[in-house]
Amino acid sequence: MKKKFFSPFALPVYFFALTILLGTVLLHQPFSLKGTSISWLDALFTATSATCVTGLIVVDTGSFFSPIGQSIILVLIQLGGLGIMSYTSLVFYLWRKKISITDRIAVGQSLLHDPTFHLGSFLIKMLNFTLAIEFSGAFILYLLEPTKFTPFSALFHSISAFCNAGFSLFSSSLMEYSSNIPINLVFMILIILGGLGFAVILELYEKRIKKVNLKKDKLSWHTNTVLETTFWLIVVGSILIFIAEFFAHSDSNFDFTKGIISSIFQSITCRTAGFNSVDISKMTNLSLFIMIFLMFIGGSPGSCAGGIKTTTFRTLIAFGWSNLIGRKQCVIGKYALEEKSLNKALTLIIFALSIVFLATAILLATEGGDMPHHLSKGRFIEILFEVVSAFGTVGLSTGLTPNLTPFGKSIIILLMFIGRLGPILFLTLLQSWQTQERFKWPENSLLIG
Repeated sequence: MKKKFFSPFALPVYFFALTILLGTVLLHQPFSLKGTSISWLDALFTATSATCVTGLIVVDTGSFFSPIGQSIILVLIQLGGLGIMSYTSLVFYLWRKKISITDRIAVGQSLLHDPTFHLGSFLIKMLNFTLAIEFSGAFILYLLEPTKFTPFSALFHSISAFCNAGFSLFSSSLMEYSSNIPINLVFMILIILGGLGFAVILELYEKRIKKVNLKKDKLSWHTNTVLETTFWLIVVGSILIFIAEFFAHSDSNFDFTKGIISSIFQSITCRTAGFNSVDISKMTNLSLFIMIFLMFIGGSPGSCAGGIKTTTFRTLIAFGWSNLIGRKQCVIGKYALEEKSLNKALTLIIFALSIVFLATAILLATEGGDMPHHLSKGRFIEILFEVVSAFGTVGLSTGLTPNLTPFGKSIIILLMFIGRLGPILFLTLLQSWQTQERFKWPENSLLIG
């Protein structure tokens, strides 16, 4: 029993929980606040949102927290983005140049889903790339807008963007820069890089920059799948959001260029980052529905992003198409997906949908469940949006977060925690507790549909 509680798959859960608790205590202290006070629940909510790189807030980060409090939030974002287990293993590596099998398996499972890779070399590269990207982003933001993006502000937003956290020191997020193409471009690049996954970034660097013969040295199946799925999600999402907003504002006052930029930005950020360049509460229901779908998918495996992941979504598409044309195997690109991976993806989707359904039902009951429908119109999509945003560790909100009941905030905290660590980690943890049955049940057919 002791080994099950302290298995490699359980360690990230404990480390994240301890980090959140420590962050809660620190954010509750007077030195973290600007002459005001914060409840323990709101401090816990903020610490969870930062560590789980979600971005949902109950108080304004820039005006409510002191520079010390903002720095604590920034540290929590960085720790959460890279993963507590990654940092722990890196310290072990630098300290004694030796990695235990427990650390190797745990970090391999959370970052690469491959327990055989060379941990020390990977972590050093990961840290170097992360720091290089974040400081480069901060430097460019400072050059573009030194008045608003001071050195600390630029670094805060760069780390928040790359870690897909969505925390901003501006009360309106990035709405005042909705027409600023260079700043939008910097944030979009940081968000995309943070959502691709460290393994993909390293492979792109090693095979597209360090190698000369690009035709001979092709990208791996995983990287190709991630890049293609990410590209089409951004493109299709941008088109759909633009159409939804264009028809809602099809008048002479509609800024066509701003609409295109905002649509692309929201298509990218709503899959896990949480920044917004437009007022989410003023978007159409169709736009919110499209964004809910994108938030549920999220980023890619081994990245700072949440959601069911792009590869899981691509697997679902391939599974549906294979059944439609009568193909026995689930084919993605040049390879067929093994049955074990397919079952894992389908189980994850069912598990994720169950969590979203249950959480939505609970919040519908706690957040005005006694109100009749004609008095609570629009409440359903607001709550569903909030739930998927928390589960996908996105951080976008229609404005519901600060007005949630204490119980509602507790549900969102739990969703952020589950969403950041990933349902697949909890499933793996549960599977490590299970015992294999040494017999088979008799099979029979059942009328379906």
